Amino acid sequence: MPRPRQKILDNLESIYREAYDRARAADDQVRMADLDAAYQREQLLLEVLLDVRDALTALPGTSGQSGADPMSALETIHRIAKLR
Repeated sequence: MPRPRQKILDNLESIYREAYDRARAADDQVRMADLDAAYQREQLLLEVLLDVRDALTALPGTSGQSGADPMSALETIHRIAKLR
């Protein structure tokens, strides 16, 4: 069973929050700005990956199967990529 989306995003925030707090304590403005930008980038990438995961696990007709049909998974990824 995959981990819940919110738990994953909360873990990401926790990691960056700790590093950001250390940079703030050291009054390192450059590091704080870098961490802020990195967090936003990583959050966006992680949300896209979670969307792909959710799409693959929600494929029609996969209930009761031990794994997703590889061709259906590829078709789903193709549809998601076309949305960009």
